[in-house]
Amino acid sequence: MTYVVTDDCIKCKYTDCVGVCPVDCFHEGENMLVIDPEECIDCSLCVPECPVNAIYFEDDLPPDQQHFLGINAEYAPRWPVISQVKDAPSDADEWAGIPSKYENHFNPEPAGRLEDSE
Repeated sequence: MTYVVTDDCIKCKYTDCVGVCPVDCFHEGENMLVIDPEECIDCSLCVPECPVNAIYFEDDLPPDQQHFLGINAEYAPRWPVISQVKDAPSDADEWAGIPSKYENHFNPEPAGRLEDSE
């Protein structure tokens, strides 16, 4: 079993969860984080740290968020590990609570790619 980052993280990307993870299982995409299911030790320390409640235990995923189990597993190997807390995007609060962001706002690029190309 693993914990899973869901839709609410997209465009918010608060990293408070990263600061408490004892195994560095978070990986950073351009506009969200994912958890590597192979590294997660199911400690649940990250869950209360997320200000937008985007992290769920695998068995507790809401029905409309089930696909994020596969998304986390797919992108964790592609994206770099994040092990230190960073500032959230300046518009993160504006995106909090907006539903169904995956369809229109998910960015599959790893973190830093946009800055590197500018």
